Amino acid sequence: MDIQHKAQARCSWLPQLEHAEGALYKALVDQIAADIAAGVLAPGERLPPQRLLADALQVTVGTITRAYREAERRGLVEARVGSGTRVRGHHSETPGFHHLSRAGDGSVDLSLSIPIPHPLRSEQLAAVLERVSRQVGATECALNYQSEQGSLQQRDRLAAWLSSQGLEVAAEELLVTVGGQHADFLALQSLIRPGEAVASDALTYPGMIAAARQLGLRHLPVAMDREGMRPDALERLCQQQRIRLLYLMPEHNNPTAAHMSEARREAIVRLARRYDLLILEDGVQYVRPELRGTPFFRLAPERSLYIFSVSKILAGGLRYGVLRAPANLMPQLSTGLRAQCWAMPALMGAVTCEWLCSGIAAPLIDWQWQELEARHQLLRQVLAGYELQAHACGFHAWLHLPEPWRAQEFVQRAAQRGVTLISPEPFCVGSQPAPQAIRICITPPAQREALQIGLERLAELLAEGPPLSAALV
Repeated sequence: MDIQHKAQARCSWLPQLEHAEGALYKALVDQIAADIAAGVLAPGERLPPQRLLADALQVTVGTITRAYREAERRGLVEARVGSGTRVRGHHSETPGFHHLSRAGDGSVDLSLSIPIPHPLRSEQLAAVLERVSRQVGATECALNYQSEQGSLQQRDRLAAWLSSQGLEVAAEELLVTVGGQHADFLALQSLIRPGEAVASDALTYPGMIAAARQLGLRHLPVAMDREGMRPDALERLCQQQRIRLLYLMPEHNNPTAAHMSEARREAIVRLARRYDLLILEDGVQYVRPELRGTPFFRLAPERSLYIFSVSKILAGGLRYGVLRAPANLMPQLSTGLRAQCWAMPALMGAVTCEWLCSGIAAPLIDWQWQELEARHQLLRQVLAGYELQAHACGFHAWLHLPEPWRAQEFVQRAAQRGVTLISPEPFCVGSQPAPQAIRICITPPAQREALQIGLERLAELLAEGPPLSAALV
């Protein structure tokens, strides 16, 4: 048997390309898409290794490589170091990542970064709705079309509140968005063309990964350390690739909780100016002023955008945020927003600004910080002796699993013990290999006692170690 027939016999999937027209790599991508749609290729199924498929089809390895890369760009497959190229799951931009809780009955959910539940939220919202209904002109404003940037009065109020928190901005610098994720998507869609490259920490927010993929952007990972993005790794990448934009979470990275020092921020700015990079800073995970570093829009105002949202301090269901941008970029962003949704609903803006900027929210925000401090202390006590990385204002911590634990096995075993976690894969950019670490969110349980139960179950699991069969895999 010759090499071709031996390779064909070993291939788990073999496309039929005898009658393909045009570029062979495009025909191969189209076949992958067709077979996924027909159910021939199932979610999670591994495609043949590139060398093996090249031998089976009698084409160059470069043709297969190009086809797999294009299939990944289209969102059909995903490549991971050590696990090959696999078919992506149905209806999921980031496998394993779910916006809503997946915890079953009786499970302790430690999987999602959400505000700590408290009845004061609904009580305050009811009071705010009543106040807005009595305000002269509020109803008329809510019924009228708004400019793309949003109501000037509301932007004035929000700019004043942000400035009081150490984030000095002016109303004309702000554009109102439907939450932080919308701001992220809007910035990428308005400023970056399909096929161009953006870069971020190698482990980053799954929403950014999904947005870049949806827009057909090349999303490149940059190596990290305990402060986040490494300047030396960024410079090497810029010397090899034309990067248009950097996405950063300098206060505390999601998921690793890495925090950038001032020196690191200044080094990143120097590189951004040297290689003409835009900087998109995600400030959705709000941090108290005394614990926050200098935002990039103060270090490099001419090229920096900043995302703020009320999702972490009021409620995610409000879907209200703002994008700070320099004046030279505002026309492109305004045009993009107008094409998407015309403008943010003024009624939601009126409710959110009244809640946040009038002082009504202050007791709720203060309570959340105090509760976070207590929960972080509890986390350190229960998981003492294990390597944890966390930020005082963060909703999560990053647990480095001790050997011989593997992240996927730990998530599965935790679920069996009644604790819901998500694996690290959704946070991995491109083919970045998943680390043996887990994000633990300390905010979903309404009661601290439930959090303690969940953490104690994880501590027991860590102490026991994985089953022998899993450790040998």
